[in-house]
Amino acid sequence: MKIWIACLATVTTILAPLASADAQQQKPRPTIVLVHGAFAESGSWNGVIERLRADGYTVIAASNPLRGVTSDAASVAGVVNAVTTPVVLVGHSCGGPVITEAAAHAGNIKALVYVAAFAPDTGESATALTGKFLGATLGTALAPPVALPDGTKDLYIQRDKFAYQFAADVPAAQAALMAATQRPVAEAALNEKAVTPSWKTIPSWFIYGSADLNIPPAVQAFMAKRAGSRKTVVVAGASHVVMTSNPKAVAAHRRGRHRAIGAMP
Repeated sequence: MKIWIACLATVTTILAPLASADAQQQKPRPTIVLVHGAFAESGSWNGVIERLRADGYTVIAASNPLRGVTSDAASVAGVVNAVTTPVVLVGHSCGGPVITEAAAHAGNIKALVYVAAFAPDTGESATALTGKFLGATLGTALAPPVALPDGTKDLYIQRDKFAYQFAADVPAAQAALMAATQRPVAEAALNEKAVTPSWKTIPSWFIYGSADLNIPPAVQAFMAKRAGSRKTVVVAGASHVVMTSNPKAVAAHRRGRHRAIGAMP
């Protein structure tokens, strides 16, 4: 936890001079909108939600359809546009491209937080970014695609490979439940190219695990640096579901972002 406290202290120290204490007190506390990614669902944020709510934050775990970047982003933007306070928009995995695009269609987003997530530039897909550096093993863990009536295909992780591939640092019983409740992603969604890289205009933060097998840590480091991440934190030994295995750390990272945007003009 010491590294997380240091992370929060750094962000608030850097941004505090941007506004007076009185001005900060008058600004409404932001709402946190969490967007899950492929093979997960909203419950993957439960540990983070409990901690943020205990601190008095309003939290919404949006249901990500996982059908395509553009359509998913429209769904999330609808949720965000119904919120009347500033919003910190948080995405995990394939939720990263979704929040990146959704932010272009909502006017109240003050910060983007990428949790083991893709942060694509224009013309990039999740699949292309995954292969940018070595380390991803998702392809060998996928079950045969499930054909749907409309001609599209859904992807799942094989249940017997789910824990190792996706949630290696989560208790076995919990990982088994996650495998059973995993949400499929449309194969086309992983290959859909991004349109609007909102991280170029909205402040961003990154957090991910050093043992992520879905998105290689080298890829995440590359994206964080490219986006000009205000703060990047790597959780030693954490899997792809760092928000589930390390909810205290991820919640602390969020609180730092909230305090930061509270200091922005």
